[in-house]
Amino acid sequence: MLLTILGCSGSLPGPHGPASGYLVEADGCRLAIELGGGVLAALQAHHDPFSLDALLFSHLHPDHCADFTTLAVTRRYHTHPPHDTRARKLPVHAPVEAPERFARAYAETAEELLTTDLSDVFEFHALADRGMTRVGPFEITAVRVEHPTESYGFRIAAGRTTLAYTGDTGPCDQLRFLAHDADVLLSEATWTHTGDRPPGRHLSGVQAGSLAAAAGVGRLLLTHVAPWTDREAVLAEARSRFEGPAELVSPGAKYVVDEPVARVIGGHGN
Repeated sequence: MLLTILGCSGSLPGPHGPASGYLVEADGCRLAIELGGGVLAALQAHHDPFSLDALLFSHLHPDHCADFTTLAVTRRYHTHPPHDTRARKLPVHAPVEAPERFARAYAETAEELLTTDLSDVFEFHALADRGMTRVGPFEITAVRVEHPTESYGFRIAAGRTTLAYTGDTGPCDQLRFLAHDADVLLSEATWTHTGDRPPGRHLSGVQAGSLAAAAGVGRLLLTHVAPWTDREAVLAEARSRFEGPAELVSPGAKYVVDEPVARVIGGHGN
């Protein structure tokens, strides 16, 4: 399983990279997770967007899905697509309100919204807590997590290899199930563990490190650090709680998930 970091800036695109976006590949199958601002451009630097086999959204905040409308433009109006996008729709696994929310974001006017239905080129599937789906070699389990809107983390298995992704979440009991014995935990760590932090929204470096230790993961990758947060402080917090390998991800970085100690290609700082 190969994980590519397309974007990792928390809450909004940062000065050096897009918001949330990840690509997971195995056995020729490509699964995109999130399409935050700037992620579609980053994806095109690696692969043709038409080569995606499915798309996952943990939740519908803009920093995780803002580029969906531009993907819709690509699939609807590309002058020479490699296949018929209406006959071969792209599966989208997302919270239940996704079709309506994406249509509202796409439509230019209230009148257009009356007839906008993006199901012409997308096949929408509503997520459910502990719901499982298969995409190629991937067995994907959605886990409802703690955030102000309907939000999920994903446990993605291919053979004996498991990647756990928290999505956006505050501390909650479900995270232990999500991350249990995962080869790699891709965990949000939006801020440091100091000051007055609103509950039920995000993890600190301390909380991400504590989760990794409690769940017995092989490797911890920290993502979704807000541009105004000290990245190195977040990393130091995580390492104070987790004795295994831990690092901050950066745009363009690639990881072989079934070899959690091996970093394949480095990215640049966010």
